[in-house]
Amino acid sequence: MKSHTATKEEKEWMDQISQIGCIVCHREFWIETPAEVHHIAGKVKIGSHFVTIPLCYEHHRSGRNDEKATSRHPFKREFEKRYGTQQELLQATKERVEERFG
Repeated sequence: MKSHTATKEEKEWMDQISQIGCIVCHREFWIETPAEVHHIAGKVKIGSHFVTIPLCYEHHRSGRNDEKATSRHPFKREFEKRYGTQQELLQATKERVEERFG
């Protein structure tokens, strides 16, 4: 399935979360790393671009699951066990965006 076209507000949100860096790296290591947008609930439904978190390549789609990192794809269960649920990370992302952009 294709993604729905992001609205202006959704684009702004995704730009902001990309700017704050990987939420896992921030919480685990207090560093900012370049981030990709991870869609928690897919990209098809209206508003789905707001249900996103910023993850670096290692934590998003590197396929790692070792002592250094666990990536969300394909290791959802291990990722959430290690770093918290995606909903918890979304809440942390919202708080960081509010701190940074008000």
